[in-house]
Amino acid sequence: MTPPDKFDPAGSVPPAPQVPASPTPAGPVYIVAELSANHLQKLDVAFQLIDAAMGAGANAVKIQTFTPDTITFDSKSAWFQLPENSPWRGRTLYDLYQKAYLPWDWHPRLKQKCEEVGIDFFSTPFDETAVDFLERLGVSLYKIASFEIVDLNLLEHIGRTRKPVIVSTGMATRDEIQEAVVTLDRVGAREIALLKCTSAYPAALDQMNLRTLADMQAAFHRPVGLSDHTLGSVAAVTAVALGATIIEKHLTLSRSLGGPDAAFSMEPAEFKQLVQSVRETERAMGGVRYGPNEDEEVNIRFRPSIFAVRAIHQGEAFGSNNIKTIRPGHGLPCRYYPSILGRTASRNIDEGTPLSWEMIENGTG
Repeated sequence: MTPPDKFDPAGSVPPAPQVPASPTPAGPVYIVAELSANHLQKLDVAFQLIDAAMGAGANAVKIQTFTPDTITFDSKSAWFQLPENSPWRGRTLYDLYQKAYLPWDWHPRLKQKCEEVGIDFFSTPFDETAVDFLERLGVSLYKIASFEIVDLNLLEHIGRTRKPVIVSTGMATRDEIQEAVVTLDRVGAREIALLKCTSAYPAALDQMNLRTLADMQAAFHRPVGLSDHTLGSVAAVTAVALGATIIEKHLTLSRSLGGPDAAFSMEPAEFKQLVQSVRETERAMGGVRYGPNEDEEVNIRFRPSIFAVRAIHQGEAFGSNNIKTIRPGHGLPCRYYPSILGRTASRNIDEGTPLSWEMIENGTG
C-alpha cells in the first residue's frame, strides 16, 4: 500500500524516544478494565464496575463514547445487518449500538467516581464530536478502537489534542498501522502505544499470534500491549512475558447479567486473579542477570570442589585414587583438577580435607 502524498511522502515511521529497548517492561504493566457495554445502561452498574475494577487492582477504567447516530446509520438494509456468524446476529448495527452505548451525561459522574476511588479514567471516541466532548470533560488520554484505526480524520482530530493515544491494531496490516502512527505523530500526538488485538469476540488462543508484539515494537518503536478478547488469563500473562506494557480486558459484574460483551468479559474475581498473575509475571521477568542472586548466595557452598578422599602423605602424587571433585564447595574449584593430577603434596593431608594451593608443591593455578 502506498500512503497518499498528503499523508507522508517518505512513508516511514519516525523513531520515538524513550521506548524500552528490551522486551522487559520499564515499569509496572498498565492494566485497563474495559467497561464497554457491560454497564447495561444502568448508572449504578457502571459505578459498581468502577468499584470492582479498583478492587481488582486495575490501573484504569475505560469507557466508549458514541451514540447510535455517531457510529452508524439507522437502516434495515442488508448492508447494516449483522452477519450470521456474529455473536450479535439478528440485529442491525443501529439496534446493537442503541443497546450498548453509554449515555454521555453519565461521563462526568463516572469520571468523578474514578477520581474519588483513585483510578484513571479515559475513553474511546468514535467520531470527532465525541473527541470534542471528551476534551471538554478533560480526559488525559485516548484509546482508538481497532476498527477505527483506518479513520484518519478521526485520528488527526485525536492527535491534535496532543494527548497520549493507545491504538488497538486488530485486523490492521503493517501499512495500516504505519499510516495510523505517522498520522498521529504528524499532527502532534505526544505519546503513542500500540495494542496487539484479535478482533474476534471471543478470540481463540491459537489466533492470538502474540509473537507479533516483539516485531511490532521493533517495527514502530512504540510501547506495545494487548487488547485481549480471549477467555481466561493465558494470553495476557503470555503477552507480558513477551514485552507487553499495557493489558486491556473487558470487565463485567457477572456474565449471567448478559449484554453484548458478557460472553468474553471477566467477572471481578477473575479480573483480580488476572491482575495478580500479571504482577507475578512482572516479578518473575526481572532484569538481565548472571551469577548468583541474593537467595542463591547461601547455596554456592554446595557446589563440588576438590577434596582429599583418603590420607595423603607429603611428597605423594595426586591422582584419581586420592582426590575427587565432590560436594561441598570448600576446596579448590573443579576446573583445576586436571592440572593438579601428578603434582605432589607439600604436607600431610587428612582424609576429607578440602584441597588448597598451600597443600600442593609450587602451589599455583
